[in-house]
Formats: sequence, C-alpha cells, structure tokens
Amino acid sequence: MTMRLGRFMCGTLLASAAFGGAVSACELKIGVPAVLSGPAAQWGIALRGATEFAAKEAMEEKRLVINGVACTISVKTIDSKYSAEGAASAASAFAAEGIKVIVGPVGSPEVTGMKPVATRNRMVAMVNSFAKNSIGPEWPTVFHIGPGPSGWAAPIIDAGLQRFKFKTAAIVAPNDQGGTDIASVNADIFKQRGVSVTEEYYQRGTTNFAPIVTRIMSSNAEALDLASSPAGDAGIIVKQMRQAGFTGPIFRLGGPGTDEIARVAGGLDILKDFLWYEPVYMDDKMRALEQKYEKLMGSARPENSDFFRWTFAARMMIKAVQIAGTVDNAEKISAAMRTLPVEDEHIGKGYWIGQKFFGINQEMSYPFAIGVIQGGVKQPFIRADAVSEK
Repeated sequence: MTMRLGRFMCGTLLASAAFGGAVSACELKIGVPAVLSGPAAQWGIALRGATEFAAKEAMEEKRLVINGVACTISVKTIDSKYSAEGAASAASAFAAEGIKVIVGPVGSPEVTGMKPVATRNRMVAMVNSFAKNSIGPEWPTVFHIGPGPSGWAAPIIDAGLQRFKFKTAAIVAPNDQGGTDIASVNADIFKQRGVSVTEEYYQRGTTNFAPIVTRIMSSNAEALDLASSPAGDAGIIVKQMRQAGFTGPIFRLGGPGTDEIARVAGGLDILKDFLWYEPVYMDDKMRALEQKYEKLMGSARPENSDFFRWTFAARMMIKAVQIAGTVDNAEKISAAMRTLPVEDEHIGKGYWIGQKFFGINQEMSYPFAIGVIQGGVKQPFIRADAVSEK
C-alpha cells in the first residue's frame, strides 16, 4: 500500500510539472551576486534583471527540460556590495542553500572574492571582470561573459585618435584590482600608439576628486580615460574636470554606463567629446529583445546596456544545464558549456577565446559597438567585429 501510494504521488508530481502546475520535479536554482548599492548599482540591477528575464523566458518557452520534465527556475539575488567580502559572503550563502549555478558578479573585486568559494563548493559561474586573472586554469568552472579592454580598447582608442588629435592622456581608476588591472592594460595600448600616459588612482567611496583633477590639469593631459570607474564616480570626475577647464576627449574604456555618467555630469554638453565601449551594436534584433523583455516582464529593460551581455550569459548557462542533464553538478555543466558554440538568437555568432590572455578558453566574445559623442551630440554607433584569437 505504501509503495503504491509513493508511486501515485510521484506520478502526480511529474504530471503536475508537465502540465504547468505549481510543483516541479526539476528546479534550477540560480544564485546572483549583484551589486545593488553604491555608485556601481546600475551594473548589478542590469545583472539581476537579465537573469530574472532569462529564467522566466526559459520557463515560458520550456527551454529547460530534463528527463521529459519542464524545469522551474528560481533566481536568488544577494547584494555583493561591489567588494570581495560581499561577493564571498553571497557565494557562501548560496552554497549553504545548495545553489550550484551562479550568474555574476559584475566587478573584479567581487570576482576575486567569489572564485575561491565557488571552486571550493563546486559551483559553476559566469562572471564579468576585467582583471588580468578573472578566469584561469585554476578555476575550471568559472566562465567569462566577454573580453575586457585587452580585446576592445585598441579600436576605441584608434577611433578617438582619428577624431581628436592628442599625444598625452591621463587615466583615472579605483585603487584596487578592478581599477589597476584595467588601467594598466589601457595604458599599454595608449603607449603602443605613441601616447604618453599618466595614471591616477582613488579610494572607492571618494566623492571629492578635486586633488586628482588638479594633478591631471597640471600634467597637461590632452585626453582622459575613466577606465573602470563606476558610472556615478565617472560622472563626478567628468563634471569636475570640465569645471576645471579640461576640453579634451574623454574615454570610457572600462565598461558601459554613459547614460548615468551624463546624468551625473550634467548632460551630453558636459561630456562634449566622449568615446566608450558599448557591449552590443543596437539593431533590429537587439530592439526585438528589448520588446520581448517589456512584454514578458511588464516594464522597460534595465538601463545599463550590460543587460544584453548578462542575458546572453544566463541563456548560455541554461543551455549548458539542459545539455548536461543536471541542475546541480557543476563539473558536468561546465563540460557541457565548453561544447556549446558561442551563439545567441539576438546577437548572433561569436567565439570562445581566452587561451592567450588567461590560459583557458572560457571567455565569450561577441560583436560590440563603439559609442561616440562629438560636440555634445551622440553619433551613430560604430559596429566592431567579435574578437577572435585565431
């Protein structure tokens, strides 16, 4: 009798899942360590929104089916506070709940803190970081959502040199790994093009950049690179630099966030001449993705354009889970991820790269765009091909 009852309950559970009931025999739990406070919060909000969208999309369209059962997908987000300690704490909390699949975090300090916890607890993670050791052979279950400045700074600097002739530049960034690694890569690329460079670093949490602005102005720098300064900080720096009389072009070679930078600085007229990395080239397919988000989620997509990269990353993770046939075996999911082509229905085809720079071929590379503001007016985006190591 007990055995028959158990079989009946199991059959009912499977039937409920198959017909869209509230209970599923298969649940993928995704942990999202996302910075939700401070000047970098815009990045974390984009990460959270993209992952929640990809999860809901997969359930609505039954993209994750294991052993004939359509899986539910739950997303748990914890504020990682844009710090190593915050991300490590978030990863530990996920581990305590048995969560094995991680999408995020967004910054190098967070990734540095999270990687050991994820590796120790056998988690698979898709991270964003421009640090020189963001991924590597010692973290075989950690993947990278896209190349950093080593892949795309050169074409943006070239575009700037074509429009604005300059021979000297200053770089300003936070004084932690999330800043220094990126600034050093950018500095090397500027120097390769014959540009003399000075570097300035500040403590995260700084609100008055007057001393740095004074030193940059004294250096007679003709161009400025904000590197990976969070959008809120970058906006303040731009505002104070322009108030001090700086008239040269400003680069943002550390990630997107131009809208927020303009808002904090006081508008496009203050940005004046500005070039930046944009994760995607907006075309009809990208706009269709925006519309799909609005229809499914009932609101406009998160403002930061990293939303698109995190959508692709979350989709890739769900695809890997599907191929692996498990929701909680990080090694099998990682092995499945390596077999997947880098391709998304909205952005198109890309490449797996990373072997040359990181020693492991676990970095996704998609086409991207170069954003340009000239004379306070936004120019059409410049499409750039996906970086390849072949």
